[in-house]
Amino acid sequence: MKTIVFNGQKLEINGIHSDSRKINKDYAFVAIAGTQSDGHAFIDKAIENGATVIVHQEGSAFQERVAGQEITYIQVPDSAEALGQLASLWNDEPSKKLTLVGVTGTNGKTTIATLLYNMFQKLGYKVGLLSTVCNYVNDRAVPSTHTTPDPIELNALLAEMVTEGCEYAFMEVSSHAVVQQRIAGLQFKGGIFTNLTRDHLDYHETVEAYRDAKKGFFDQLPADAFALTNADDKNGLFMLQNTKAAKKTYSFQTLADFKGKIVEAHFDGTEMTINGKEIHTQFVGKFNAYNLLAVYGAAVLLGKNPEDVAVLLSTLTPVSGRFETIRSPKGYTAIVDYAHTPDALTNVLTAIGEVLRDGKIITVVGCGGNRDKGKRPIMAKEAVKLSHQVILTSDNPRNEEPEDIINDMVAGLNTNEREQAVCITDRKEAIRTACLLAKAGDVILIAGKGHEDYQEVKGVKHHFDDKEIVKLEFRA
Repeated sequence: MKTIVFNGQKLEINGIHSDSRKINKDYAFVAIAGTQSDGHAFIDKAIENGATVIVHQEGSAFQERVAGQEITYIQVPDSAEALGQLASLWNDEPSKKLTLVGVTGTNGKTTIATLLYNMFQKLGYKVGLLSTVCNYVNDRAVPSTHTTPDPIELNALLAEMVTEGCEYAFMEVSSHAVVQQRIAGLQFKGGIFTNLTRDHLDYHETVEAYRDAKKGFFDQLPADAFALTNADDKNGLFMLQNTKAAKKTYSFQTLADFKGKIVEAHFDGTEMTINGKEIHTQFVGKFNAYNLLAVYGAAVLLGKNPEDVAVLLSTLTPVSGRFETIRSPKGYTAIVDYAHTPDALTNVLTAIGEVLRDGKIITVVGCGGNRDKGKRPIMAKEAVKLSHQVILTSDNPRNEEPEDIINDMVAGLNTNEREQAVCITDRKEAIRTACLLAKAGDVILIAGKGHEDYQEVKGVKHHFDDKEIVKLEFRA
């Protein structure tokens, strides 16, 4: 049993949870009014399972029961926020024992967080990473289920990092995580904003609400932290309006604390300068140059020598499933990328077009089911506009019919554009067809899934890896 002080009360408990099914003897149960169900309806079940502390939210229909039971009831303004605070206290506030930096924005979060993790390891530190692809406690991989885990898992992972001697931790901060208070109770030393384009409107409903969720992260940063933003994004400076943190910027187009310039771009990498320093990187595309600029800025703001950071940037390699290049023996190239928003798809296709010589671009792309339907026609139109041939296919259909999703994409194309696109529902067959169409010098972009090694259909995840399929086709 552990003693913690929360809301001015001393609690002696064996654990904390917001799921009544996972409550055991002498646990604290936090009732959260979620989007799917209201945790206040499960308070009796939590008490039956052994809860002795009940945290509930002001304004809920719940009434305290006291007769015959020794239960501590704590009413709070926001029980989701309370869960984060309790999870932090239960794990001895691990974020205060690390230098924790969060990365938010529509695109680039995984790349920036992972490259910072890799760079600080190269600098000789023990480092933690919380990302969409995989979490790491120093060198130990911990499978990832969400971009930002729930507060209990998140704080437990941070506590493991502290136990194993990590000095730094870099994490992706999703818009869902901010709104749902998953990062409540954490102490950040820095925040990075990448960009903002249409995404997750199935959850946030409007672009403004999505934008405000991102801004909420910077509003919470303390005065001793830094807030580093992309000054070239129209929402970049908006993120800094109410932050107490030190305001810093990076840019390719305007004056900034960290100013970049692309000198030359090709498929093997990009020559660029940052604050006048020449750097050869192994990354392709302007969107990746922005990511590297953010990495450089964050590392310098964390007190690292600019010369050392510049040298290390040239040694970093692309993240799994992010503009990952696979070369065919037949002379064409396949690029596997996680691009699943219109802007991300445009960025990747533009990057390919900037370095392509005489070949053609063949794009294989789909859209996820049970997600924002409004981006489907936009994705198709962007793919056709920037490719020579497009194959519309299945992504993760989830509980929708794949053909319905593809039809939503086709609806964004006019008669002439539809002649440039072919629909093949089976993703494996779509990739195979692209490989059959490709000739020496061509580039196949396989977009949408990137690092994912599954395809979700009707609630079941089936093994499916774009890179595996491509490599099998190359051997055929």
